[in-house]
Amino acid sequence: MDRKLRKYLTDILSSILEIESFMADRPKEYATFCNDTLFRRGVERNIEIMGEAMNQVLKIKPEIAITSARKVVDTRNFVIHAYDSLKPDILWGIVINHMPLLKHEVETLLDD
Repeated sequence: MDRKLRKYLTDILSSILEIESFMADRPKEYATFCNDTLFRRGVERNIEIMGEAMNQVLKIKPEIAITSARKVVDTRNFVIHAYDSLKPDILWGIVINHMPLLKHEVETLLDD
């Protein structure tokens, strides 16, 4: 695997693991997420990092085997540019519903 590609995939995985670490000592509940500004900001920042890293991945290997690669980049752009209309339920949905698959796919690519 290309050295830069590995670096960007590792950055994505590191951001996922950091979000998971935020959840380790908090109840895994939407209300907790909504009421914890630091937690939300940490998730936002890591989504930004994942999106930028994925953007670089797609430049290197546009056909990468990641189900929603383009959506990761689009989400990053939304978080940054439409911050004023970003709702907590969007972020929570990403963390709960989409992040586990992304983690699995990135880990699989890094293991190859």
